[in-house]
Amino acid sequence: KQPVRFKSEGRPSGLVNSRPPYLVFKMAVIVPRNFRLLDELEKGQKGDATSGVSWGLERGDDIMLTEWNGTIFGPLGTAYDNRIYSLSIICGPSYPDTPPEVKFNTQINMNCIDQGTGKLKSSWSMLSGWNRNYTIEKILQHLRSEMSSSANKKLPQPPEGS
Repeated sequence: KQPVRFKSEGRPSGLVNSRPPYLVFKMAVIVPRNFRLLDELEKGQKGDATSGVSWGLERGDDIMLTEWNGTIFGPLGTAYDNRIYSLSIICGPSYPDTPPEVKFNTQINMNCIDQGTGKLKSSWSMLSGWNRNYTIEKILQHLRSEMSSSANKKLPQPPEGS
């Protein structure tokens, strides 16, 4: 006996209950925290700082890749010009699913910074809309862009060395 054949709109003719050979299944791959941070570390070590930012581990023996430091070179033509800003970045155990804790070690006046603690406000656009694809580099670059924004570029800054 011959198998039953059919012809249907949008489906090639073939055997009843046969699966078309063109079905494609897509899977999302979630990179584990340490692999992700190792990739970020490698990129930071190879960086040339022409983008005005740099980053790396605070301590070379930090096997959990938790404590980082960042540097932002103040953009030209702003109140931050000719200044170098040092930051501490803590990537907790749930990073990159949750944002890192970012704190300026250098005194700075910006709308997105808590002036009492130097920490980034959780309401800052990048933290409040956190996406696991964001990186330490993106945070630093976005902060540097914030320095050039109309809301921040003319803000008076604390004296150097304070």
